[in-house]
Amino acid sequence: MVYFIGAGPGDVDLITVKGREVLSKADVVIYAGSLVSSEHLKFCKEGVRVYNSASMTLPEVIETIKEYEGEGKTIVRLHTGDPAIYGAIKEQMDELDKYNIFYKVIPGVSSFSAAAAAIKKEFTLPSVSQTVILTRVEGRTPVPEEQDLEILARTNASMAIFLSISMIDKVVEKLKRGYGREDVPIAIIEKATWEDERIILGTLKDISEKVKEANIVKCAQILVGDFIDCDYEKSLLYDESFSHMYRKGRS
Repeated sequence: MVYFIGAGPGDVDLITVKGREVLSKADVVIYAGSLVSSEHLKFCKEGVRVYNSASMTLPEVIETIKEYEGEGKTIVRLHTGDPAIYGAIKEQMDELDKYNIFYKVIPGVSSFSAAAAAIKKEFTLPSVSQTVILTRVEGRTPVPEEQDLEILARTNASMAIFLSISMIDKVVEKLKRGYGREDVPIAIIEKATWEDERIILGTLKDISEKVKEANIVKCAQILVGDFIDCDYEKSLLYDESFSHMYRKGRS
């Protein structure tokens, strides 16, 4: 059996209970060492075989899985955050399908939700935004033209921007054109939930300079939108005059 497991954003205790349970029983672990904390390996059983995929190619990863799967071993492919978001697991699963190798996916806590927790904010506020966009700016990996950051910003949705901190000037310019203003709140969370986590708050007007002064060039989530600092309407869910199947409202 092969398991794709989301290790969470950084803090080793943010892996799911199920994920850690499977990890602790694994015979082989292939982990994304450039992003996943090696502290996770302390929960593995004695004698586990560990591979760091940071130095491996896709064919090497698949060949390693094929070898041990053929021996009936339990194999864990440990990814950062939640593997369904920028995890590059589709291409791995497609290869396993070719060889009729069975696998399961165990989700994890994504860095975008960890970043929101770090700044103690909620993405979805009544009258502000009921939509969250997860995206990135184009770099070596292109972005479909209709999903350009400037176009997405026109929706005024809450946004979490991945893999883009090294291009902060480009990000900000696109957001300014999309939002049509410079006072939009923005937060930079470097290494959310790690011990050396850093948070920078600002607006589109000043955030580029703040990021450069802090020398943040990787492993950072960019959150942007009025949800970070705004007035909002309270939810009807807990309004005393609002009735639903579990509670009768008070008139």
